[in-house]
Formats: sequence, C-alpha cells, structure tokens
Amino acid sequence: MRALYIGRFQPYHLGHHAVIKQIASEAEEVIICIGSAQRSHELDNPFTAGERYMMISKSLREEGILNFYIVPVLDVNWNAVWVSHVESLIPPVEIVYTNNPLIERLFKERGYEVRTPMLFNRSEYSGNEIRRRMLNNEDWECLVPRAVVTVIKEIDGMSRLRELTRRDE
Repeated sequence: MRALYIGRFQPYHLGHHAVIKQIASEAEEVIICIGSAQRSHELDNPFTAGERYMMISKSLREEGILNFYIVPVLDVNWNAVWVSHVESLIPPVEIVYTNNPLIERLFKERGYEVRTPMLFNRSEYSGNEIRRRMLNNEDWECLVPRAVVTVIKEIDGMSRLRELTRRDE
C-alpha cells in the first residue's frame, strides 16, 4: 500500500514526525507532499520548499525511515482541480492521511480512502507555536526533530524570521 500525507511543514515538527513514522510503519511507501511549495519568506511561511524538503528527509533518515518520497506541490487555488493537480505529480496512492477537512472532502469526492491520523500534542506541535517561540526567544528546539534545528541554523532561519517582522516605515 502507498499512502499520501500532505502538509506545509512550516517548520516540520515532532507532531508531523510522529504521524509520518506511524504511516511509514503501516504503508510500503509514504508520499509526503509539501503543500504551498511556492510560498516562502513570509511570517506564516518562512521556509522554502527546498528547506522544508531537507528538514523532512534528514529527520526521517536519522530515524532509519527510508520508505518515503517527497513531492513539492504548488497551490492552484482552484479546489475543483486540486486533487487532479496532486495526482499529476505523485505515483498512485491508495490511502490519504489528513486532519484537514477540506483535503479530506476533496479526496473522498475522488473516491480515495481517507484516514485521520492521531494528533500529537497539537497545542505545542504546531507551526504557529514554533514560529511564535522562535520570535520570542523561547525554547522551540524541543518541538522539532534535531535535524530541523540543524537545518534552521544552517540557513539562518532565525534571522530570516526576525527580519520578516520588520516593517518598511
């Protein structure tokens, strides 16, 4: 069985990591779609698709998880064709994992089996919370895999995030 998991991963965190580990233990292969791949250098989307790709792949490889493929997916802003767009970029999948009601609806309408993965400590394991902590110099590193910390330091992501809060006045 091949499974699909879609997220923005801004940044990839331990909640995502736990879900993908669970899916990878059940499926022969996991297709991980980096959603809104064109978005970066924004407060809500500070990291590029390539940076998110590194965060995910390095984190999973550190765990010995190798049965995954990562596919960046650009937004098409047209829900009626979005699933077809995703299908054109990935190999065939049997099951879609999501907690997003819109994604669930769209894939069900196309005949896919959709499963809801467990949420892991959602109040802390969220991109919003992690970015908030980063901006406020609070502990955020405990919420992401070690490889993500390494990538964010390598790309100087903290400085980027701080600079994104500045205004042109």
